[in-house]
Amino acid sequence: MSGPDLPPATAPMTVEALIERWPTGAEKVELIHGVMVFAGHFDERDLETARRTYPGRRPVINADGGLEIHPTGPGQPVPLLGDPHHR
Repeated sequence: MSGPDLPPATAPMTVEALIERWPTGAEKVELIHGVMVFAGHFDERDLETARRTYPGRRPVINADGGLEIHPTGPGQPVPLLGDPHHR
């Protein structure tokens, strides 16, 4: 769930955050070509949490608002479900 009323990624976990934020807020999880894809509606706060959870991996938000965790590698990964800036 996105919105300005949610705490930053550095805030402690609460019951509300547990229900709404990544990874527990994911509607489903799939592994596609070595990329973990979390379905749901995520934002920059979830990206920051994923970066801390999977050091060296490359998380991105896809066109559906889902969170993808790509393997290590150079540069910014291309989302499997399209670029969220080109909807």
